[in-house]
Amino acid sequence: MPVTPSAKALLPLALFLTLFIGVGSYLTFQGVDFAFYQLPAPVAALPAIIVAILLSKEKLNKAIEQFVRGVGHSDIIAMCIIYLLAGAFAAVAKATGGVDATVNLGLSLLPPNLILPGMFLIAAFIATAMGTSMGTIAALAPVALGIADTAGIDHAIAAGAVLSGAMFGDNLSIISDTTIAATRSQGCEMKDKFKENVAIALPAAIVSLVLFTLLSTPSEVPATIEIEWLKVAPYLTILVLAVSGLNVFAVLTVGILLAGAVGLFNSEQYSLTQYGQDIYAGFGNMQEIFLLSMFIGGLSSLMKYQGGLAWITQSLSKLLNSSSRKSGEFGIALLVSLVNSCTANNTVAILVSGSIAKDLAEKHDICAKRAASLLDIFSCVIQGVLPYGAQVLLAGSILKLSPLEVTMHSYYCFALAAAALLAIIFKSTKGRETSTAVA
Repeated sequence: MPVTPSAKALLPLALFLTLFIGVGSYLTFQGVDFAFYQLPAPVAALPAIIVAILLSKEKLNKAIEQFVRGVGHSDIIAMCIIYLLAGAFAAVAKATGGVDATVNLGLSLLPPNLILPGMFLIAAFIATAMGTSMGTIAALAPVALGIADTAGIDHAIAAGAVLSGAMFGDNLSIISDTTIAATRSQGCEMKDKFKENVAIALPAAIVSLVLFTLLSTPSEVPATIEIEWLKVAPYLTILVLAVSGLNVFAVLTVGILLAGAVGLFNSEQYSLTQYGQDIYAGFGNMQEIFLLSMFIGGLSSLMKYQGGLAWITQSLSKLLNSSSRKSGEFGIALLVSLVNSCTANNTVAILVSGSIAKDLAEKHDICAKRAASLLDIFSCVIQGVLPYGAQVLLAGSILKLSPLEVTMHSYYCFALAAAALLAIIFKSTKGRETSTAVA
C-alpha cells in the first residue's frame, strides 16, 4: 500500500534530537560534568516514540506492531548482538590483563609522535578487511583507551582516530554491507564503485593523517615493559581472523573464549565463575547503546510507515528542477544524508534511498558507479558525525565520552564530505561515457 508523504511524521525525530542534543548542550554550557549523561539517550527517545505512536493513523495495536517490527529489524538485532559481544570481550580482556598487554605492545611498536596516525591506519586496514566499522571499533577502542591513558593523549582525539580509520575502511571495503547495498541498488560492479570511491576517499584520508600526526604529541613518553605475548594473543587472533574475512560475530566470540582461557591458564585467582561475571558485566556496559539502537529502529519504522521518509524524497524531487548532472549528484547526496539522519543506520539509509537515487541518476545522466559511490560516501559522512549513530555511540561508550566529543574529532568524515562536494562541483561523471552498470 503506497505511503502518503507527511512532514508531520518527522516531528518525533525532531523531539528526540531536541531533548538529547539540546539538554546535553545546555548542561555543557552550564558547566555540568558528564552533561550528556544527565539525560540518558534511551530516556530521551521515549517521548519521541510516544508522539510517533500518537501521530499514527493506525489503531494503537497496529502502530505498536509497526514499532516492534522496526525494533526487531535484522540490522538492529545484528548491531545489538555486536554491542553485547564487544562489551563482553572488552570486559574479559581487561580483567585478564589483555588490554594492558596490548597497550604495551602498541606503545612498543609505534613511535610516540605517530600514535594517532598509527591508530587511524590500523583501524582502516582492519575495517577494509572486515567490511564493518562496528567490529573494528569494538576490537580497537579498548586498546586506544589504554594507549591514550598511558601516553597522556586526549581520549576524544583517540576516539576520533579509531572512528575515522574505521569509517574509511568500511567505506572502501568491497565486502561491506554498505558497498553491497549501494552497488546492488544502482546496478554496478563493486570494483568499479571502489575505483570511483577511492579517488575521493584517499585525499580525505591523507588530510586526516596529517591532522592526527600534528595532534600526536603525547604529554609524556610512554614507558614500556616486556611484551606479554600470551595476554596479547586474543587481540592478535581476532585481528587475524578479521583480516581473513570471518564473520564479526564469530571473531568476537573467539576473542571472548581466548581472553577467558588466558585468564584461567595464567592466573590461579581467575575462575570460571569470575569469567561468567565478567561476560555479564560486559553485557551491562552496553545497556544504554543497546536500548537506544532498538528505540531508534522502532522510531524509524514508524516514521517510514507514516510517510516521513516519503516526504523527504518527494521534497527533493521538487527541489531538483535542473537537469544538470551536478544537480542530480547533489540530490543523491542530500537524499541519503537526510534519510541517514532519520534512520541512524547507513546501510538502511542506502536501501531506502536506492530506488530514488537510481531514478535521479537516470534522469540526470549519472553513471551507476558514480551514484553508488555518492550513496556510500555521504551515508558514511553522516553516520560518522551523528551523535546518535551506532559507531559514535560505541566509541563513546568504550572511551567514556559524550557522543559530541567523539564527533568533533571525526576528521576523516569532515574531510570526506569536503572532498566529495568538491568532486561534485568540479567533476561530474557522465552516465553514457563511463557507466559500467550491469543489469
